[in-house]
Amino acid sequence: MRLMRALLPCAFLFAAAPSLRAEYVNLRNGQRLHVTSYQLIGEKYRLQLAGGVVEVPVAEVVTIEAEDRFAPLPPEASATAPFREIVKAAAARYSLDADLISSVIAAESNFDPKAISKKNARGLMQLLPETAARFGVKNIFDPQENIDAGTHYLRDLLQRYNNDLALALAAYNAGPERVQLYGRVPPYGETVSYVRRVKRAYEKSKSGGSLTVAPESSTKKEPRVARANPSKGAAKPQADFVN
Repeated sequence: MRLMRALLPCAFLFAAAPSLRAEYVNLRNGQRLHVTSYQLIGEKYRLQLAGGVVEVPVAEVVTIEAEDRFAPLPPEASATAPFREIVKAAAARYSLDADLISSVIAAESNFDPKAISKKNARGLMQLLPETAARFGVKNIFDPQENIDAGTHYLRDLLQRYNNDLALALAAYNAGPERVQLYGRVPPYGETVSYVRRVKRAYEKSKSGGSLTVAPESSTKKEPRVARANPSKGAAKPQADFVN
């Protein structure tokens, strides 16, 4: 009963406050909570609702579902997004568009550097510990290290999929092995929704314009993603990925 009294006021308050990123947490008692972020802390989930923060035992959580509809980034978001200087530095280092990186961070963690997912992905760009270790990350919750590694990984995925943004994002979310299995964006609701909302936020950050398209081959047409500095050489992609 104490849990019910703590959660219900927050759930009602949330209805009046749309968010950039949200998920549904389904509890064993039948409640379905709309949260903006959550962290796994020991044997409890710390849930962020519009009305405040509540903690719920892991055993009480049945599922966590990504919301399919998200409010778009405000026009000024790309210029004022948190960690903008770190994002710009990583964008320059790996020749990617800073707005694309910010769009991924918004979808992954809503700019919460301490975010932890149910699958143990951590930090701003939701890196799994093994992925972070592969890119030399010492402190996965450090914004600079997390963004640098996440951007490096995203750049490598774009190289692997010939700059096909949808496939790179799908691999970032579900893993390259899933993309390889289906030969396209895997038919998982979470992954399809993730790809859609990152691309939507990215396009919105470009003032409603479409993605910049590189010259296409006369024999094969593939979507291309804008790069910040095309003249700068990029590192060779890794032979394998696990995420």
